[in-house]
Amino acid sequence: MQEKHVSHYRTLVKAPINKVWEALTRPEIVSSYFFGSQLITTWEIGSSICFKGEWEGKPYEDKGTVLDYKPNKSLSFSYLSNWSQLPDSPENYLQITYHVNEVSEGTELMISQTNYDEEKAKHSEGNWSAIMESMKKLVE
Repeated sequence: MQEKHVSHYRTLVKAPINKVWEALTRPEIVSSYFFGSQLITTWEIGSSICFKGEWEGKPYEDKGTVLDYKPNKSLSFSYLSNWSQLPDSPENYLQITYHVNEVSEGTELMISQTNYDEEKAKHSEGNWSAIMESMKKLVE
């Protein structure tokens, strides 16, 4: 698994932690802010996770494995993007982790993602910002 370069994204969501958690884990909500992706998983540790959909007329299917799942606290999964065009082998998977903490203003959300290189890490930070701003509009 790729671990050398890590991107971090942190934001405050002005909503209760359980509402933010649902937005991160319920497929019908994820689809509404995550590029229309269909999320398929049971969230059981060791089970598969898949994001599939269509982007600019091309179908994609990104996959991984649920590594950790603690409701209203954190979750983590491995991730291989279809767009990476890399072979499906363990060293080509990234790791994505969500942490949520209840704070007086709502919920603090922190996302970390391992990356292949520093350039892709910076790109990931920008992507997470755009995605989570869309999610925030749904739950705030």
